[in-house]
Amino acid sequence: MKQIVLKLLTSIIVTLTACSSEQHKIASIDEASGISYCQNSGTLMVANDEGSLYEITPKGEIVSRHKIGKYDLEGVVCEDKEVILAVEDGLLLKVDRKTFQTKELKIKGDGFKFNKKSGIEGIAKIGNLYYLAIQAKDKEKAKLLIVKAGTNYAKIKKIIKHGIIDSAGMEYHNKQLYIVSDKKDKLYIYNLKTNKVLKKIKLDKFAQEGVSFDNSGNIFFADDNGAVFRYTTKELGIR
Repeated sequence: MKQIVLKLLTSIIVTLTACSSEQHKIASIDEASGISYCQNSGTLMVANDEGSLYEITPKGEIVSRHKIGKYDLEGVVCEDKEVILAVEDGLLLKVDRKTFQTKELKIKGDGFKFNKKSGIEGIAKIGNLYYLAIQAKDKEKAKLLIVKAGTNYAKIKKIIKHGIIDSAGMEYHNKQLYIVSDKKDKLYIYNLKTNKVLKKIKLDKFAQEGVSFDNSGNIFFADDNGAVFRYTTKELGIR
């Protein structure tokens, strides 16, 4: 009898969790792996694992879709004239927002080697530097690469060990770095000056791969299972 009750409770919890995230779904995009709000257009750029770049409205309407190439895209930063895409195996891609012409910048320096177990999983921009989240299943290997983009390649300037397992997406917002962990279903607020986690926010259970904020109190998540979710910062207790 106890086992039956436990199974029923588990089923109810799973159903409620699924419904909770489903209520926040605004778009269906296969293998969505990164998301970034564009300040000048009020839209969002969403990258996926199959090398495509989508532009959507904050309500989830798809404005455009472009196949960039055979790249495993893992993150995106939207700027006024171009989009910067992070490729898992160690590339930054500059993409012109009008012509969609691309330029590859191979990431070099500090003897770091990219592979399937230590590939790029997320990207954020702070000033003129790019912060790249590296895939890691244990705390010792969990790190950020700080990279500066040049004309023909990008160079690693510094490596930070942050201890956040499976950091899959990032965004710099209100002078703090926000990092999502798919494995932990959490959003971490990380202070770069102290190199410490300030707060952990429990998320609904889904495959978090990217995070971004707009100017209207909304926070968006790219879900690797094929969706984009929108929550309010108030819902998640973010000031």
